[in-house]
Amino acid sequence: MSESDMNQSDATFRPEEELWKRLVYMLILAAMVSIAQSILFLIACIQFIIVLIDNRNPNERLAEFGCLVGDWVAKAARYLSISSDAKPWPFKELG
Repeated sequence: MSESDMNQSDATFRPEEELWKRLVYMLILAAMVSIAQSILFLIACIQFIIVLIDNRNPNERLAEFGCLVGDWVAKAARYLSISSDAKPWPFKELG
């Protein structure tokens, strides 16, 4: 094993206790992502109805909320896929 291989494996090594904590966070976040998908679908349906009724003008606050939920889902996906160690809300501030 070369020295660079050892350095790479050291960088990704996590004590077993941290891995179990991460699993708990991942299970919680996976359930929250499922809820967020339902919320996004609901937002899309409401926004579509608003656009039909209000002469093709979307609700700005609803659109911003949808973007906020989408950003959170992206952060959660990065944590769930272990491409990031940064935990999303509710473990850190939203935004």
